[in-house]
Amino acid sequence: MFDYQPLYERLIQCGAARWAEILPEQLRHTFDATTHGDLPCWLNTLEQLPVTAPSRCDLTQARVTVGSSDDLTEGNRHYLQTLLKSLHPWRKGPYELFGIHIDSEWRSDWKWQRLQGHIAPLRHRLVLDVGCGNGYFGWRMLGEGADTVVGIDPTLLSVMQFHAVRKLHGAAPFYILPVGIEDVPYGLRAFDTVFSMGVLYHRRSPLDHLLELRDCLVPHGELVLETLVIDGKLGEVLVPEDRYAKMRNVWFIPSCASLLAWLQRCGFKNCRLVDVSITTTEEQRRTEWMHFHSLADFLHPDNPQLTVEGHPAPTRALIIAEAP
Repeated sequence: MFDYQPLYERLIQCGAARWAEILPEQLRHTFDATTHGDLPCWLNTLEQLPVTAPSRCDLTQARVTVGSSDDLTEGNRHYLQTLLKSLHPWRKGPYELFGIHIDSEWRSDWKWQRLQGHIAPLRHRLVLDVGCGNGYFGWRMLGEGADTVVGIDPTLLSVMQFHAVRKLHGAAPFYILPVGIEDVPYGLRAFDTVFSMGVLYHRRSPLDHLLELRDCLVPHGELVLETLVIDGKLGEVLVPEDRYAKMRNVWFIPSCASLLAWLQRCGFKNCRLVDVSITTTEEQRRTEWMHFHSLADFLHPDNPQLTVEGHPAPTRALIIAEAP
C-alpha cells in the first residue's frame, strides 16, 4: 500500500530498532479496511491522483507549494481539485498544489512563524512530530533542512491527506504513521527534536505525555511544546467540567507557570516560554476546504473573550525545553 521500508531502515540506523520491528504490524492493523469504512474510498482517491513531475517545490514559504498551474491542463487541474476536496476537511495548511490553493481551517504558517526563530536549527536532524495532522509542519521542517521527519497521528483522514500531498510532491524523507504516542516504544531516545503542538490538553495524564515525549528524545534533544494555557499563577489549572470550546476531550489547561513546573518535574532542562498568543478567528476559521464549525462558533456570542461554556477563550503558549 505505502512503502515504509526506508523509514524502517532509518529507525534501525538511529538506534530505534525496537520500533522498526513492531511498526509493520502496527501499520497492518491501522490500514486494515475493516477498521475504517472510508479507507477504500480514500485509497481510491489517492490512486486517481495524477503522477506528474512538479516543475517546482517550495517548502520554505507560508504555502507549502508543489508544482505550478502550468504543469497540468485546466481539465486535469479541475479534476485534481475535485479529488483533493473529497478529502475534506483540511484542518492544517495552507498548501498550493499545482496552482490549487488549499485554504485550510488553520493558518498553520502563523504558528510556524511564531516558533521558527526560537527552535534549534533543524538541519540534519531526525524529527518527530506528535499529533502532526496532515503534515503541514513536517513539510516546513524539511524546508529547514531536517534529515528525516516522522509524524504520528491516529486520524486516518489526515494521513490520507499527507499521502495525497506526498504523491504529488514525489519521494521525500518524510513519513506519517497512523499511530499515537502510546504506540511508540518507551525509552527510544532516538529523535533530535520532538514537536508536540495541540496535543497536551487532549491527554488525560499530561505528565505522562511529557514523560513520553522526553523518552523519545536523545540526551539534550529539544522539545517544542505548544498547548492551551490560562492566565494564572503557579499551581492553577483549568479542568473543564464538561466541554471546552465544544470539545469533549479537553482535560487540563494549565497556567504558563504550572506548565513550566510540569516540564521541570519531568526532568526537562532550560525550559523557556517563548510565545503566548490568543487564537483569533483569522487564524482558525471556516473555509471552503473546511466548512464545519470553527472557532467563531466556539466563542461566546456576547463576549469573544470567553468560550460558549464561559471558560477563557483559547490562548496558546509555546515552550522550548531540553531533554536530560
